[in-house]
Amino acid sequence: MSEIRVNGVSLYYEEHGDGVPILCIHGTGSSAKVWGAAVDELAKRGRTIIYDRRGCTRSERPEPYTMTSVGEHTEDAAALLQALKATPAVVIGRSYGGEIAVDLVQRYPGLVRALVLLEPAIVTMTAEAHAWEGALEANVAAAAATGGPEAGADCFYREILGDDGWAQLPATWRRMVLDNAPAILAELKGGSSRPDQEQLAHVRKPVLLVSGAASPPVFRAVDSVLADLIPGSRHEVVEGGHLIDPASTEVLAFLDGQLAGGSGR
Repeated sequence: MSEIRVNGVSLYYEEHGDGVPILCIHGTGSSAKVWGAAVDELAKRGRTIIYDRRGCTRSERPEPYTMTSVGEHTEDAAALLQALKATPAVVIGRSYGGEIAVDLVQRYPGLVRALVLLEPAIVTMTAEAHAWEGALEANVAAAAATGGPEAGADCFYREILGDDGWAQLPATWRRMVLDNAPAILAELKGGSSRPDQEQLAHVRKPVLLVSGAASPPVFRAVDSVLADLIPGSRHEVVEGGHLIDPASTEVLAFLDGQLAGGSGR
């Protein structure tokens, strides 16, 4: 458990295992804590690096922190990988973290060995997803205006996971999300990324996209578009909702294929 200063902020990170680097990038409102038991499986396969993105949990939250962007988080991820001499890395991105991973491979392809994208929330990829995001942002903003940032965070997660999904999260996870409410609002205000589709068509990295069968349909639609754009990518649909297990059978099989014969640190 360590801290490192990159791009003007201090980031909390952990390293587990040895071998080919595996960088895990969490989604909106969460932290490195959400990787949980999956870290044990990932660390059997490589040098697994988990971290709290800027503004989240144990990493520094700039003041004021009213808006951030995917690009800013991409710069943080790139600087972290370079500072830790952990390149090229297999990058696993969840939701907003998947957006960051896609931006990273476009802007810093030399830092990336392969991508695992767990429902990357690039809602600009389809008109329906973009409209869905607009409604989501309006609902969250209204909740935050009347009930404060924590009410906005609560609304955000209920929209994505459903009331039952939100209620079923461990109490520690719900507390983490509410504590990260300012980061959620800042990320929403910064908007989704707009990948260069022509550039995506020239990505020459192994890519696995994983969608949840019970997630909002817009996420699966986005994944389908990305799978069509990125040559040779694989798209798997698994049971459950948006919080896809990063140590699922599909993900581990992909990693085993990519890391076979990989060199150590």
